[in-house]
Amino acid sequence: MYTVDRSNKSGSVQSNNKNQKKFESPSGRTLMAATKSKASKPSSDGTNPKVWLYSLLLTLQYGAQPLISKSCIGREVIVTSSVLTCEVVKVMCAFILMAKEGSLKKVFKEWTLVGSLTASGLPAAIYALQNSLLQISYKNLDSLTFSMLNQTKLFFTALFTYMILRQKQSIQQIGALCLLIIAAVLLSIGEGSSKGPGSSNPDEVLFYGIIPVLVASVLSGLASALCQWASQVKKRASYLMTVEMSIVGTLCLLASTYKSPDGEAIRQHGFFYGWTPLTLVPVMINAVGGILVGLVTSYAGGVRKGFVIVSALLVTALLQFIFDGKPPSLYCLVALPLVMTSISIYQKYPYRVTKKES
Repeated sequence: MYTVDRSNKSGSVQSNNKNQKKFESPSGRTLMAATKSKASKPSSDGTNPKVWLYSLLLTLQYGAQPLISKSCIGREVIVTSSVLTCEVVKVMCAFILMAKEGSLKKVFKEWTLVGSLTASGLPAAIYALQNSLLQISYKNLDSLTFSMLNQTKLFFTALFTYMILRQKQSIQQIGALCLLIIAAVLLSIGEGSSKGPGSSNPDEVLFYGIIPVLVASVLSGLASALCQWASQVKKRASYLMTVEMSIVGTLCLLASTYKSPDGEAIRQHGFFYGWTPLTLVPVMINAVGGILVGLVTSYAGGVRKGFVIVSALLVTALLQFIFDGKPPSLYCLVALPLVMTSISIYQKYPYRVTKKES
């Protein structure tokens, strides 16, 4: 399902030229090609059981999170307090996992501020800006327009993955992505069909609706590709990136509380206003989901994460039917075969390197 990055091929041949020069017979060249293919094959191979395990767990977490949050978090709970607590839990879990695998000491020894800002600080800041733009856009667009434009982030993820990592998609995979975008739009419309028509002012629709959501989609694709670049090319540990991005995101959120309504509510009522022991359940599950996002991006890339997110919408619809008795909408029923078909095609027809490119 995941296309192997071939962009460093010439560089790796050049760097190993001295060691491989004496094997420049036809059979030696075959040996070199086989050795290189084995060495360059990342852990993001779609057949890797870890890829499927992390993707499945993330799909279930994404799909169940809305229902769990709705059941366990009261209306009076301040949103910023739950988000900040989630980031703290996420950092703690990542440190525990690093300590368990024995990499914590090595990570601290090799950590640098410049490396951290390059690998994690930039995508974290981009994600923070993207979320702000989405909030602006959502208030000024009807659900259909917002859903259609918001799902273009899948296209931009594939585009930036190609531009930054030179990771190509086959014609069939491009078609699968188009099917996935259509399915995502249908699912989003089904979920947001009760939303009002948005702003009626054409200028507001353009400058505070369409442009922000398109810029947010571009930023989402860029940040996802940067995270994949940091983890797969720069070999940045997934858990370390989770810690770094959580810290940057927390700092941005704390800065926003200076004048935000949530900040005022925290100062007036206290940080844990409205909390109960059950409130911790969705917060901790969401934190685990954040770690899974890093693992899926590291092992499979941003495009695969897009498939996970759209599949999770189907899981949400199924769980709503089981626990709330709410039947799936017509949009959901139409989107289901589209998602299944797109996943099957994307997995079955990976990009093949031609003789010219090799």
